[in-house]
Amino acid sequence: MGDAVELEAGGRTVRLSSPDKIFFPERGFTKLDLARYYQAVAPGILRALRNRPTTLERYPDGVTGENFFQKRAPKNMPDWIPTAHITFPSGRSADEMCPTEEAAVLWAAQFGTLTFHPWPVRRDDVDSPDELRIDLDPQPGTDYDDAVRAAHELRSVLDEFGGLRGWPKTSGGRGLHVFVPIEPRWTFTQVRRAAIAVGREMERRMPDHVTIKWWKEERGERIFLDYNQTARDRTIASAYSVRPRPHAPVSAPLRWEEVGEAHPQDFDLATMPARFAELGDVHADMDDHAFSLEPLLELARKDEHDHGLGDLPYPPEYPKMPGEPKRVQPSRARKPGSTTP
Repeated sequence: MGDAVELEAGGRTVRLSSPDKIFFPERGFTKLDLARYYQAVAPGILRALRNRPTTLERYPDGVTGENFFQKRAPKNMPDWIPTAHITFPSGRSADEMCPTEEAAVLWAAQFGTLTFHPWPVRRDDVDSPDELRIDLDPQPGTDYDDAVRAAHELRSVLDEFGGLRGWPKTSGGRGLHVFVPIEPRWTFTQVRRAAIAVGREMERRMPDHVTIKWWKEERGERIFLDYNQTARDRTIASAYSVRPRPHAPVSAPLRWEEVGEAHPQDFDLATMPARFAELGDVHADMDDHAFSLEPLLELARKDEHDHGLGDLPYPPEYPKMPGEPKRVQPSRARKPGSTTP
């Protein structure tokens, strides 16, 4: 595995053991390659993670080995990495790490972290999201190009409802994410309600191409706008995170003119450093903005008042929420007058 190496980052030294351990056999990328990648894109991933409670997706033996999500800050975490106390839907709570410097990212890489999953909040206010995150998820029979079509329509919807601006990125798979920086003055429930309103407007405009149906049996060959990614404790891979797939793709921030021109396979652990060296962080100005959700929340109120469109199902592990419809897939729901599903 090779002798341990020491990496310098912002005045700190991070020890990397077994630097030659293969993390991506298909490409031959090692643990040291992973750490060097995060050094190369450090300003970008820190912009995405800074002061956010962050779950670590760890693969200690590489992408072909066992993996787990680490929500609680490890006991061996250095005391110079701050934490935030967050509460899960179950009522349980935990202290999660909040990266604030490059050395924290490298420390996580030392323990096999491929993907960083930050909450859409900052550690000084963990109950008020400052990002509306839209996940455009291709369903069977659809692909990235279908997500691109939906993303361009989404851009128009955001602009029409309050002049909102989204920053797009590849998911690292077949989908697209669009993040909208918002004022941190709404609850998770309200932000989720705004995402539902966006999804319903998208369904009206692209009924054959976009759906917000929670149950897979109802989605068909359409792009699923996953509104539940805005629920408390649901996170989306950060920009610049390496994704756990054989070819080591990364979640790549894009400029809008690149949506449709670039493709997910263009961005991986080997190619992103050169792009970053040339262009820097193309989402660097994201934190300079904070939009209001009021136009989308007004759309949600109109949907409910005029069309009777209320809340939608939460994920199965969540407690029953006020106003939530029955959480049962349609094919298993009891029919009127029936005593069995």
